[in-house]
Amino acid sequence: MKNTILRINDVIYMACIWVAGLSVAIMSLIIPWGIFARYVLGSGAGWPEPVAILLMVLFTFIGAAASYRAGAHMAVSMCTDRLPASMQGAVSILVQVLMAIICVFMVIWGTKLCMAMWNQFMSTLPTLRVGITYSPIPIGGALTLIFILERLFLGDQSHRRAVNFELVEDSKEAV
Repeated sequence: MKNTILRINDVIYMACIWVAGLSVAIMSLIIPWGIFARYVLGSGAGWPEPVAILLMVLFTFIGAAASYRAGAHMAVSMCTDRLPASMQGAVSILVQVLMAIICVFMVIWGTKLCMAMWNQFMSTLPTLRVGITYSPIPIGGALTLIFILERLFLGDQSHRRAVNFELVEDSKEAV
C-alpha cells in the first residue's frame, strides 16, 4: 500500500514539476513577444501581461507544492536546529500540522473565492472567468496537503528518487 501511494504521489509530483516548468517556459516566450509587439511593431498587445501574471500565479502555487515535497521549499529551521534532539521530532510534527491547517484554509477559502468570482470575466481577457484565475490557490493547497500528509504518515520523501514506472514494470516481468 505504501509503495502504491508513493508511486501515485510521484506522478502528482512530476505533474507539478511539468506544470510549473511549462508555465515558466511559456512566460519566457510571452513576455518578450509583448515587448517586441510594443516597441518594434508599434502596437502593444493587451494579452501578454495578464497571461504572464496568470502563469506566474500557476507556477507559484503548483511549484510550491512540488518544492515542498522535494524539501526545497523555504524553511526557517534556525530555531528548531537549536532545540534538543528529543524535541526536534515533536516540533517537526507540529510544523507539519500547522502547514496542513494552512493548506486546508487555502482549499476551503480558495474554492469559495473561485465560486464567488465565477460569474465575472477579466477585462483584458474577456473570455476568461476570474474564478478560473484564482483556481491555483485551492489546487496548490490540495497538492501541498497531499505531500504534507505523505510526510506525516510515510516520512520525508525529499531524498528518495521518484520511481521510473517503465523500469519497475520491466523488473517485475524479469522476476
